[in-house]
Amino acid sequence: MASNPKIQPVTIWEFERLLGLPENRDRMLELIDGDVVEKMVAHQHGEIVVFIGAALLAYVRQHKLDARVAAEARFRPADDTQNDRLPDVSLTFGLPLITRGPVMRMPDLAVEVKSPDDSNKLMRSKAAYYLANGSKLVWLIYPDYELVEIYDAGADIRILKATDTLDGGELLPGFSLPVNEIFPQA
Repeated sequence: MASNPKIQPVTIWEFERLLGLPENRDRMLELIDGDVVEKMVAHQHGEIVVFIGAALLAYVRQHKLDARVAAEARFRPADDTQNDRLPDVSLTFGLPLITRGPVMRMPDLAVEVKSPDDSNKLMRSKAAYYLANGSKLVWLIYPDYELVEIYDAGADIRILKATDTLDGGELLPGFSLPVNEIFPQA
């Protein structure tokens, strides 16, 4: 039986070329360990992203913080040639407005909302990647189970259910959001 030839990982430079093609202009592509992945989001996913982003933006404004909240902003560690990530929501302190290209570091807070095609393993590998590359806090949102996993650098993983309250830990002191309010009601 013949084996499949090994597919070479895509580099940042090849990925940038792909992003620049007219047919990719409106696609949400990210580079994960050398693989080009297209993000496919549904209405429920979008509502959760907007709700969390709005709650974070309200917190940033209320506390007059030098921080930026974004949805689907591109982040890349400067020394990584095989990753260019698009967290669903990000919060980054001390960041000038980037108008073109990726932010050349990871966000302080990365939020990923599980889409139906995402595996739990993929979600957790994203959290590990963010933390290993400079993020201080990661929230993984699981709409089907109405759960939130919290990954805080140097702390145990916490799992919150719908009756719990999400907080910002040391990164966002005083931030509070009831978990059941994150998920759109049918």
